[in-house]
Amino acid sequence: MYDILVQDPSSRTTIRYMRIRHLLPAAAFVAIMISLSATYVILTHHTHTSSSKSIQTSTPHSSPKPAPHTASIAHIFIIMEENKPISHIIGNTDAPYSNSLAKHYALASNYYGVAHPSLPNYLALTSGSTDGIASDCNPPSAGCIRTVRNIADEIATSGRTWKEYAESMPTPCYDYNAGEYVTKHNPFVYYSDIINNVARCKAHVVPFSQLRGDLSSVRTTPDFAFITPNLCNDMHDCSIATGDHWLARNVPMILDSKAFTTQNSLLIITWDEGDSSTNHIAAILTGSAVKQGYTSAARYTHYSLLHTIEDQWGLPPLTANDRQAPLMNGFLQ
Repeated sequence: MYDILVQDPSSRTTIRYMRIRHLLPAAAFVAIMISLSATYVILTHHTHTSSSKSIQTSTPHSSPKPAPHTASIAHIFIIMEENKPISHIIGNTDAPYSNSLAKHYALASNYYGVAHPSLPNYLALTSGSTDGIASDCNPPSAGCIRTVRNIADEIATSGRTWKEYAESMPTPCYDYNAGEYVTKHNPFVYYSDIINNVARCKAHVVPFSQLRGDLSSVRTTPDFAFITPNLCNDMHDCSIATGDHWLARNVPMILDSKAFTTQNSLLIITWDEGDSSTNHIAAILTGSAVKQGYTSAARYTHYSLLHTIEDQWGLPPLTANDRQAPLMNGFLQ
C-alpha cells in the first residue's frame, strides 16, 4: 500500500493526498509520479509488516523564496486620533460609530500610550522609541529630525508598499504647520531618510485626499497606511462627536474598498494619548483579519501594535521596546 503526500514547495503545506491500497503495475506508478512532478512529493511505502521506509523526491530546481505578500494579512491601516482616554470614547453616546466598531469587531480595553505629549507616541508607534523627544517639537527642522530606522524602512525592505495620508496637508511632504495640519501628528517627516529624500517623501507622505483614489484598486492600495486626520477631525481641537462623524464618513471607504473586501486586511483606530494619570486609551481593531465581537483586557501599548505588525509580516523588531512588548495576535482570526 502506498501513501502519496504532495506539498507546495514554498509553504510546505499539504495540497493533495492519495492512498493506494493495492499494488500497482510499474507503468501505472510511473504515470502517477510524472503527473505530480511539478510539485514536491513525499512517498511512503507501507508493507504488511511493522517496519516502513520513506523515500523523498523533488524537482531538481531549488524552491523559490516566498514572495513578500504571502503573509496572512495583506493590508494594515492605522488611524490615529487625539488626546482622549478610553473612558471618553467607549460607552460615550457622542461616539456611536466608534462604539459600533468596537462592539462588532474587537476592542483592546487595556491599551496605553507610552508618553506625553503627542509626538513621542507617534514616534514610538513607528520607530519603536520616542527617540529622545519629550515635546511636540515642530517643525521637524527645529532640531527634531532623527536618524533612526523606522517602520517605513522595514516595510519597504520587505518589498511592501506604504503611505502616510495626512489630512489638510497642503502638498506632499509638507513639513511645516499649516492651518489644521500639524507636523507633530505626522511622524514620517521626522525621519531623516524620508524627509531628506525629497522624491521618496513626496511619493509616500501625501495629503489625505489621495486616499480615495488609491483605494480604487487593489494594485494602488498600499500594504501599510498611517492616516492622520486634521486637528479638528482627530478630536484634538473639536468635539468627540465631530471626530466620530469623520470616522463614520471615512472608515467605510476603507473597509468597503476592493483591497479590504477581497484580501485579509486590518484597520486599527487608536488615540495617541489619554489623560496624564494613566494614559489609558482605546484601540479598536476592524477588518476581515479581526475576530468579531472580541474584547481583550490584556495590557498593551503602542509598542505592542508595532510588534504585532512586525510579527505578522516577518519584519525584525526595531528596538527592545517593541521586541519585548506583548503581541496582539489574539485579536486576529
